[in-house]
Amino acid sequence: MNNNFIENIQSLYSDLSIEDIYPNEIGQNNDVFIVNKSLVFRFPKYKIGINQLKRETEILTYIKGTISTPIPNPIYQSFEELEPGKVFTGYHLIDGVPLWKESLLGVKRVDLVKGLAKQLASFLVELHSISGEKAIRDLKLKVRNPHEEMYNLYNKIQNKLFPSMRKDAQQEISQSFETFLNGKAFSNLDITLIHGDFGASNILWDPETSMISGIIDFGGSGLGDPAYDFAGILSSYGEEFFDMCITLYPNGHEISERVKFYKSTFALQEALHGIENGDRQAFEAGIKDYK
Repeated sequence: MNNNFIENIQSLYSDLSIEDIYPNEIGQNNDVFIVNKSLVFRFPKYKIGINQLKRETEILTYIKGTISTPIPNPIYQSFEELEPGKVFTGYHLIDGVPLWKESLLGVKRVDLVKGLAKQLASFLVELHSISGEKAIRDLKLKVRNPHEEMYNLYNKIQNKLFPSMRKDAQQEISQSFETFLNGKAFSNLDITLIHGDFGASNILWDPETSMISGIIDFGGSGLGDPAYDFAGILSSYGEEFFDMCITLYPNGHEISERVKFYKSTFALQEALHGIENGDRQAFEAGIKDYK
């Protein structure tokens, strides 16, 4: 199986000598390989993933000069034939391991924890400095309306998830969504470029130095509400660390209400993903607190 992938890489990059290649099991939508222990290659498995990888590659190339934290730099690219197996990108492996909540809790020195918060907040300040207007102009990204997206999400939840939920959970969700959608939370909303999946698995750190070593997986990146990225932090690490990060973000407390609301939808989004993609495990994980 790996031979096809090797052939496809070498047909474009004949000077890259591949000494070893092994699959990295993480990718849901991509076949991911580590080449020569130093390069990451991603091959989309499905047609839909091809457009996503193309967009992700354009975004990564575009933000390279703005972001000071290490991010994937797709130096190897193949978008000539848009077929699964033929399309790929490759970048230098970014050192580090995911900053899981347990790892963060294991950091006992407050100054080091504050340092991590500062690095994450700085990354988001840089990324969110790219306004919606600029990104639409330069990257031809689709315009997104977070209010509309949440309204559509609410409809899907009612239609697809309510039948599996207990009554009081349904009422709680309805009240939460209706209060939010009819409230003032969206009145000071600036659309920017966002990471879109800013959680523990995509935040790499070096446990030796207790510093962030890189941010990966920009597959969900695009235009959106900056509060959405902070919801990833809140969901991954809890209230205390989130407060440290949001305090370091300009006018951060103005977006806190939206952050908390988005976080409250994550499990429901996972359950929906499960239903829509026939993934029983995701459905059960997302719905368990509402049954």
